[in-house]
Amino acid sequence: MISLTWLANAHKASDSYLQLDPAPNHLTVRWDIALRDLDVALDLDTDADGKLSWGEVKAAWPRIESYAMARLTIEGCELRTTGRGLERRNDGTYAVLNLVSDCTLGGQPVIAYTLFADVDPTHRGIAKIQRPGQPIALSVLDPSKASLSRVPAEPASAANASASAGIAIAPTSTSRWEFLGEGIRHILTGYDHVLFLLCLLLPAVMRRTAEGWRAVDKLSRAILPVLGIVTAFTVAHSITLGLAALKLVSLPSSFIEPAIAVTIMLAALDNVWPVFPVRRIVVTFFFGLIHGFGFAGVLSELNLPTADFAWALLQFNVGLEMGQLMIVGVATAVLFSVRDWKRYRQVVIRGGSMVAMSIAALWFIERTANVSLMPF
Repeated sequence: MISLTWLANAHKASDSYLQLDPAPNHLTVRWDIALRDLDVALDLDTDADGKLSWGEVKAAWPRIESYAMARLTIEGCELRTTGRGLERRNDGTYAVLNLVSDCTLGGQPVIAYTLFADVDPTHRGIAKIQRPGQPIALSVLDPSKASLSRVPAEPASAANASASAGIAIAPTSTSRWEFLGEGIRHILTGYDHVLFLLCLLLPAVMRRTAEGWRAVDKLSRAILPVLGIVTAFTVAHSITLGLAALKLVSLPSSFIEPAIAVTIMLAALDNVWPVFPVRRIVVTFFFGLIHGFGFAGVLSELNLPTADFAWALLQFNVGLEMGQLMIVGVATAVLFSVRDWKRYRQVVIRGGSMVAMSIAALWFIERTANVSLMPF
Protein backbone atom coordinates (compact mmCIF):
# COMPACT_ATOMS: atom_id res chain seq x y z
CA MET A 1 0.00 0.00 0.00
CA ILE A 2 1.36 3.43 -0.97
CA SER A 3 0.72 6.05 1.69
CA LEU A 4 -0.36 9.35 0.15
CA THR A 5 -0.81 11.41 3.27
CA TRP A 6 -0.81 11.17 7.02
CA LEU A 7 -3.96 12.64 8.49
CA ALA A 8 -3.36 12.97 12.20
CA ASN A 9 -0.58 15.56 12.17
CA ALA A 10 -2.32 18.18 10.05
CA HIS A 11 -2.20 21.52 11.87
CA LYS A 12 -1.98 23.89 8.91
CA ALA A 13 -4.95 26.18 8.38
CA SER A 14 -7.41 24.83 5.84
CA ASP A 15 -6.94 26.40 2.40
CA SER A 16 -7.64 25.36 -1.17
CA TYR A 17 -6.11 26.94 -4.26
CA LEU A 18 -7.88 27.92 -7.47
CA GLN A 19 -6.00 29.10 -10.55
CA LEU A 20 -8.17 30.68 -13.23
CA ASP A 21 -6.72 31.15 -16.73
CA PRO A 22 -9.21 33.08 -18.89
CA ALA A 23 -8.98 33.20 -22.70
CA PRO A 24 -11.44 34.33 -25.39
CA ASN A 25 -14.44 31.96 -25.28
CA HIS A 26 -12.55 29.67 -22.91
CA LEU A 27 -11.75 29.32 -19.21
CA THR A 28 -9.55 26.73 -17.55
CA VAL A 29 -9.43 26.25 -13.78
CA ARG A 30 -7.07 24.21 -11.66
CA TRP A 31 -8.40 23.50 -8.17
CA ASP A 32 -6.13 22.02 -5.49
CA ILE A 33 -7.82 20.68 -2.32
CA ALA A 34 -5.95 19.07 0.56
CA LEU A 35 -6.80 15.41 1.08
CA ARG A 36 -6.69 15.93 4.85
CA ASP A 37 -9.57 18.42 4.51
CA LEU A 38 -11.52 16.18 2.17
CA ASP A 39 -11.14 13.34 4.65
CA VAL A 40 -12.82 15.43 7.35
CA ALA A 41 -15.81 16.09 5.08
CA LEU A 42 -16.06 12.74 3.30
CA ASP A 43 -14.32 10.20 5.59
CA LEU A 44 -11.94 8.96 2.90
CA ASP A 45 -9.85 6.93 5.35
CA THR A 46 -12.16 3.91 5.23
CA ASP A 47 -9.89 1.60 7.24
CA ALA A 48 -9.27 4.28 9.90
CA ASP A 49 -5.49 3.71 9.96
CA GLY A 50 -4.63 7.42 9.95
CA LYS A 51 -3.39 7.53 6.36
CA LEU A 52 -4.80 7.43 2.87
CA SER A 53 -3.83 4.84 0.30
CA TRP A 54 -4.11 5.26 -3.44
CA GLY A 55 -6.93 2.71 -3.44
CA GLU A 56 -8.96 4.73 -0.93
CA VAL A 57 -8.55 7.93 -2.92
CA LYS A 58 -9.28 6.20 -6.24
CA ALA A 59 -12.51 4.75 -4.86
CA ALA A 60 -13.50 8.16 -3.49
CA TRP A 61 -12.88 10.23 -6.65
CA PRO A 62 -16.56 10.35 -7.70
CA ARG A 63 -17.54 11.57 -4.23
CA ILE A 64 -14.70 14.11 -4.19
CA GLU A 65 -15.71 15.56 -7.55
CA SER A 66 -19.40 15.64 -6.70
CA TYR A 67 -18.77 17.30 -3.33
CA ALA A 68 -16.39 19.93 -4.72
CA MET A 69 -18.28 20.79 -7.91
CA ALA A 70 -21.50 21.39 -5.97
CA ARG A 71 -19.67 24.07 -3.98
CA LEU A 72 -18.09 26.18 -6.71
CA THR A 73 -19.79 28.44 -9.23
CA ILE A 74 -18.28 31.07 -11.49
CA GLU A 75 -20.88 33.52 -12.78
CA GLY A 76 -21.63 32.96 -16.48
CA CYS A 77 -19.44 29.87 -16.78
CA GLU A 78 -20.64 26.27 -16.71
CA LEU A 79 -17.74 24.25 -15.38
CA ARG A 80 -17.02 20.64 -16.26
CA THR A 81 -14.23 18.32 -15.19
CA THR A 82 -11.55 17.41 -17.73
CA GLY A 83 -9.05 15.63 -15.51
CA ARG A 84 -7.95 14.88 -12.00
CA GLY A 85 -4.79 13.92 -10.19
CA LEU A 86 -2.75 14.16 -7.03
CA GLU A 87 0.12 16.45 -6.09
CA ARG A 88 2.39 15.99 -3.12
CA ARG A 89 3.25 19.30 -1.49
CA ASN A 90 5.30 20.34 1.49
CA ASP A 91 2.27 20.16 3.77
CA GLY A 92 0.70 17.00 2.39
CA THR A 93 -1.00 15.58 -0.68
CA TYR A 94 -3.64 17.52 -2.61
CA ALA A 95 -6.40 16.38 -4.93
CA VAL A 96 -6.22 18.32 -8.18
CA LEU A 97 -9.32 18.96 -10.30
CA ASN A 98 -8.87 20.34 -13.81
CA LEU A 99 -11.96 22.22 -14.98
CA VAL A 100 -12.95 23.98 -18.19
CA SER A 101 -15.78 26.14 -19.46
CA ASP A 102 -16.67 27.53 -22.89
CA CYS A 103 -17.21 31.06 -21.65
CA THR A 104 -15.61 34.48 -21.83
CA LEU A 105 -14.66 35.79 -18.43
CA GLY A 106 -15.23 39.53 -18.73
CA GLY A 107 -14.17 41.94 -16.01
CA GLN A 108 -13.77 40.64 -12.50
CA PRO A 109 -15.11 37.10 -12.05
CA VAL A 110 -17.89 36.54 -9.54
CA ILE A 111 -17.16 33.36 -7.62
CA ALA A 112 -19.68 31.52 -5.42
CA TYR A 113 -17.64 29.33 -3.09
CA THR A 114 -18.97 27.22 -0.21
CA LEU A 115 -16.39 24.42 0.09
CA PHE A 116 -16.26 22.95 3.63
CA ALA A 117 -18.69 25.59 4.92
CA ASP A 118 -20.59 22.80 6.66
CA VAL A 119 -17.55 21.31 8.44
CA ASP A 120 -14.87 24.00 8.85
CA PRO A 121 -15.75 27.69 9.33
CA THR A 122 -12.05 28.63 9.17
CA HIS A 123 -11.54 27.29 5.63
CA ARG A 124 -10.62 29.71 2.84
CA GLY A 125 -10.21 29.44 -0.90
CA ILE A 126 -7.30 31.36 -2.45
CA ALA A 127 -8.12 32.30 -6.05
CA LYS A 128 -5.46 33.46 -8.51
CA ILE A 129 -6.57 34.89 -11.86
CA GLN A 130 -3.90 35.05 -14.56
CA ARG A 131 -4.89 36.95 -17.70
CA PRO A 132 -2.39 37.16 -20.59
CA GLY A 133 -0.45 40.40 -20.39
CA GLN A 134 -2.17 41.58 -17.20
CA PRO A 135 -1.18 41.64 -13.53
CA ILE A 136 -2.23 38.69 -11.43
CA ALA A 137 -5.40 39.23 -9.39
CA LEU A 138 -5.92 37.50 -6.05
CA SER A 139 -9.00 36.89 -3.96
CA VAL A 140 -9.58 35.18 -0.64
CA LEU A 141 -12.90 33.30 -0.70
CA ASP A 142 -14.71 32.88 2.61
CA PRO A 143 -17.38 30.15 2.33
CA SER A 144 -19.08 31.25 5.54
CA LYS A 145 -20.01 34.73 4.34
CA ALA A 146 -23.37 35.32 2.73
CA SER A 147 -22.84 39.01 2.08
CA LEU A 148 -21.04 40.83 -0.70
CA SER A 149 -19.08 44.04 -1.12
CA ARG A 150 -18.96 45.70 -4.56
CA VAL A 151 -19.17 43.08 -7.25
CA PRO A 152 -18.58 44.86 -10.58
CA ALA A 153 -21.11 44.44 -13.34
CA GLU A 154 -23.35 42.10 -11.38
CA PRO A 155 -27.11 42.72 -11.59
CA ALA A 156 -28.73 43.53 -8.27
CA SER A 157 -31.14 40.64 -8.65
CA ALA A 158 -28.27 38.17 -8.96
CA ALA A 159 -26.55 39.57 -5.89
CA ASN A 160 -29.74 39.38 -3.85
CA ALA A 161 -30.42 35.82 -4.98
CA SER A 162 -26.91 34.75 -4.08
CA ALA A 163 -27.06 36.36 -0.64
CA SER A 164 -30.41 34.80 0.16
CA ALA A 165 -29.04 31.40 -0.80
CA GLY A 166 -26.21 31.80 1.71
CA ILE A 167 -23.48 31.72 -0.93
CA ALA A 168 -20.15 33.42 -0.39
CA ILE A 169 -19.45 35.55 -3.45
CA ALA A 170 -16.24 37.47 -3.91
CA PRO A 171 -14.78 39.68 -6.61
CA THR A 172 -11.06 39.45 -7.27
CA SER A 173 -8.91 42.44 -6.57
CA THR A 174 -5.26 43.11 -5.84
CA SER A 175 -6.12 46.39 -4.09
CA ARG A 176 -7.97 44.84 -1.17
CA TRP A 177 -6.09 43.95 2.01
CA GLU A 178 -7.28 40.37 1.89
CA PHE A 179 -4.05 38.79 3.10
CA LEU A 180 -4.05 41.08 6.11
CA GLY A 181 -7.13 39.23 7.32
CA GLU A 182 -5.52 35.92 6.41
CA GLY A 183 -2.55 36.73 8.63
CA ILE A 184 -4.83 37.51 11.57
CA ARG A 185 -6.80 34.31 10.96
CA HIS A 186 -3.67 32.17 10.79
CA ILE A 187 -2.29 33.34 14.12
CA LEU A 188 -5.64 33.24 15.95
CA THR A 189 -6.43 29.73 14.68
CA GLY A 190 -2.84 28.51 15.06
CA TYR A 191 -3.38 27.10 18.52
CA ASP A 192 0.19 25.88 18.89
CA HIS A 193 1.59 29.35 18.11
CA VAL A 194 -0.84 30.89 20.61
CA LEU A 195 0.12 28.36 23.29
CA PHE A 196 3.81 29.07 22.70
CA LEU A 197 3.24 32.80 23.20
CA LEU A 198 1.24 32.17 26.37
CA CYS A 199 4.05 30.02 27.79
CA LEU A 200 6.44 32.92 27.28
CA LEU A 201 4.04 35.38 28.91
CA LEU A 202 3.16 33.45 32.10
CA PRO A 203 6.19 34.69 34.07
CA ALA A 204 6.23 38.15 32.44
CA VAL A 205 4.49 39.82 35.41
CA MET A 206 6.93 38.23 37.85
CA ARG A 207 10.67 38.49 38.36
CA ARG A 208 13.09 35.90 39.65
CA THR A 209 15.03 36.92 42.75
CA ALA A 210 17.31 35.14 45.19
CA GLU A 211 14.24 34.62 47.38
CA GLY A 212 12.14 33.28 44.49
CA TRP A 213 9.43 34.77 42.28
CA ARG A 214 8.19 38.27 43.12
CA ALA A 215 5.37 40.20 41.45
CA VAL A 216 6.38 43.33 39.51
CA ASP A 217 5.13 46.54 41.07
CA LYS A 218 4.45 48.42 37.83
CA LEU A 219 2.88 47.41 34.52
CA SER A 220 5.85 48.95 32.70
CA ARG A 221 8.14 46.38 34.32
CA ALA A 222 6.04 43.65 32.71
CA ILE A 223 5.59 45.40 29.37
CA LEU A 224 9.30 45.84 28.66
CA PRO A 225 10.13 42.10 28.83
CA VAL A 226 6.97 41.34 26.83
CA LEU A 227 8.00 43.82 24.12
CA GLY A 228 11.40 42.15 23.91
CA ILE A 229 9.84 38.70 23.60
CA VAL A 230 7.31 39.83 20.99
CA THR A 231 9.97 41.64 18.96
CA ALA A 232 12.29 38.62 18.97
CA PHE A 233 9.47 36.29 17.94
CA THR A 234 8.29 38.70 15.23
CA VAL A 235 11.71 39.23 13.67
CA ALA A 236 12.53 35.53 13.75
CA HIS A 237 9.34 34.18 12.26
CA SER A 238 9.33 36.98 9.65
CA ILE A 239 12.74 35.80 8.44
CA THR A 240 11.79 32.17 7.97
CA LEU A 241 8.29 33.03 6.76
CA GLY A 242 9.81 35.01 3.90
CA LEU A 243 12.48 32.41 3.13
CA ALA A 244 9.99 29.54 3.14
CA ALA A 245 7.32 31.41 1.18
CA LEU A 246 9.95 32.29 -1.45
CA LYS A 247 10.97 28.60 -1.41
CA LEU A 248 14.57 29.55 -0.69
CA VAL A 249 14.49 27.27 2.34
CA SER A 250 12.11 24.33 2.44
CA LEU A 251 11.53 22.01 5.37
CA PRO A 252 8.81 19.34 5.36
CA SER A 253 5.83 19.73 7.67
CA SER A 254 6.66 16.27 9.06
CA PHE A 255 9.67 17.96 10.68
CA ILE A 256 8.29 21.44 11.38
CA GLU A 257 5.06 20.39 13.11
CA PRO A 258 6.71 18.14 15.74
CA ALA A 259 9.45 20.75 16.17
CA ILE A 260 6.86 23.41 16.99
CA ALA A 261 5.39 21.11 19.63
CA VAL A 262 8.88 20.68 21.11
CA THR A 263 9.37 24.47 21.34
CA ILE A 264 6.19 24.68 23.42
CA MET A 265 7.33 21.91 25.75
CA LEU A 266 10.73 23.54 26.28
CA ALA A 267 9.30 27.04 26.79
CA ALA A 268 6.87 25.66 29.38
CA LEU A 269 9.58 23.57 31.06
CA ASP A 270 11.79 26.65 31.41
CA ASN A 271 9.03 28.31 33.42
CA VAL A 272 9.18 25.52 36.01
CA TRP A 273 12.82 24.41 35.88
CA PRO A 274 15.15 26.87 34.11
CA VAL A 275 16.89 24.90 31.37
CA PHE A 276 18.38 27.59 29.13
CA PRO A 277 21.74 29.18 29.93
CA VAL A 278 20.92 32.24 27.80
CA ARG A 279 18.35 35.01 28.13
CA ARG A 280 14.77 34.16 27.20
CA ILE A 281 14.78 36.66 24.34
CA VAL A 282 17.51 34.60 22.62
CA VAL A 283 15.50 31.40 23.05
CA THR A 284 12.40 33.14 21.73
CA PHE A 285 14.25 34.25 18.60
CA PHE A 286 15.58 30.76 17.90
CA PHE A 287 12.18 29.13 18.41
CA GLY A 288 10.54 31.88 16.36
CA LEU A 289 12.62 30.77 13.38
CA ILE A 290 10.93 27.36 13.61
CA HIS A 291 7.44 28.82 13.95
CA GLY A 292 7.95 30.95 10.83
CA PHE A 293 7.95 27.83 8.67
CA GLY A 294 4.54 26.97 10.09
CA PHE A 295 3.08 30.24 8.76
CA ALA A 296 4.44 30.00 5.22
CA GLY A 297 2.11 27.51 3.52
CA VAL A 298 -0.58 29.83 2.18
CA LEU A 299 1.93 32.11 0.38
CA SER A 300 4.40 29.48 -0.81
CA GLU A 301 1.68 27.71 -2.80
CA LEU A 302 0.67 30.76 -4.88
CA ASN A 303 3.84 31.06 -7.02
CA LEU A 304 3.42 34.82 -7.40
CA PRO A 305 5.67 37.26 -9.28
CA THR A 306 8.05 39.19 -7.06
CA ALA A 307 6.01 42.39 -6.73
CA ASP A 308 2.73 40.59 -6.04
CA PHE A 309 4.44 38.25 -3.61
CA ALA A 310 6.02 41.15 -1.71
CA TRP A 311 2.64 42.87 -1.34
CA ALA A 312 0.90 39.69 -0.19
CA LEU A 313 3.75 38.89 2.21
CA LEU A 314 3.61 42.38 3.71
CA GLN A 315 -0.15 42.11 4.28
CA PHE A 316 0.11 38.60 5.70
CA ASN A 317 2.94 39.49 8.07
CA VAL A 318 1.21 42.65 9.30
CA GLY A 319 -1.91 40.55 9.92
CA LEU A 320 0.14 38.05 11.92
CA GLU A 321 1.51 40.83 14.08
CA MET A 322 -1.92 42.40 14.61
CA GLY A 323 -3.29 39.06 15.77
CA GLN A 324 -0.23 38.47 17.92
CA LEU A 325 -0.60 41.87 19.60
CA MET A 326 -4.25 41.10 20.36
CA ILE A 327 -3.23 37.90 22.13
CA VAL A 328 -0.32 39.48 23.96
CA GLY A 329 -2.29 42.57 25.03
CA VAL A 330 -5.17 40.60 26.49
CA ALA A 331 -2.94 38.00 28.15
CA THR A 332 -0.61 40.57 29.72
CA ALA A 333 -3.52 42.60 31.12
CA VAL A 334 -5.13 39.51 32.66
CA LEU A 335 -1.87 38.20 34.13
CA PHE A 336 -0.95 41.60 35.57
CA SER A 337 -4.33 41.86 37.28
CA VAL A 338 -3.79 38.57 39.17
CA ARG A 339 -0.04 38.80 39.76
CA ASP A 340 -0.41 39.45 43.51
CA TRP A 341 -2.37 36.27 44.08
CA LYS A 342 -0.33 34.30 46.59
CA ARG A 343 -0.75 31.11 44.55
CA TYR A 344 0.16 32.73 41.21
CA ARG A 345 3.47 30.87 41.02
CA GLN A 346 2.00 27.47 41.87
CA VAL A 347 -1.23 27.69 39.90
CA VAL A 348 -0.55 30.04 36.98
CA ILE A 349 3.14 29.57 36.25
CA ARG A 350 3.67 25.98 37.36
CA GLY A 351 0.16 24.68 36.72
CA GLY A 352 -0.26 26.53 33.42
CA SER A 353 3.15 25.36 32.22
CA MET A 354 2.39 21.75 33.11
CA VAL A 355 -0.88 21.92 31.17
CA ALA A 356 0.96 23.45 28.19
CA MET A 357 3.60 20.71 28.31
CA SER A 358 0.90 18.04 28.37
CA ILE A 359 -0.92 19.51 25.36
CA ALA A 360 2.33 19.95 23.43
CA ALA A 361 3.36 16.38 24.25
CA LEU A 362 0.07 15.10 22.83
CA TRP A 363 0.59 17.20 19.70
CA PHE A 364 4.10 15.79 19.36
CA ILE A 365 2.76 12.24 19.58
CA GLU A 366 0.05 13.02 17.03
CA ARG A 367 2.52 14.54 14.59
CA THR A 368 5.09 11.76 14.84
CA ALA A 369 3.04 8.61 15.50
CA ASN A 370 0.14 9.52 13.19
CA VAL A 371 -2.62 9.13 15.75
CA SER A 372 -5.45 11.48 16.63
CA LEU A 373 -5.54 12.40 20.32
CA MET A 374 -6.73 16.02 20.37
CA PRO A 375 -9.86 17.69 18.97
CA PHE A 376 -7.74 20.62 17.70
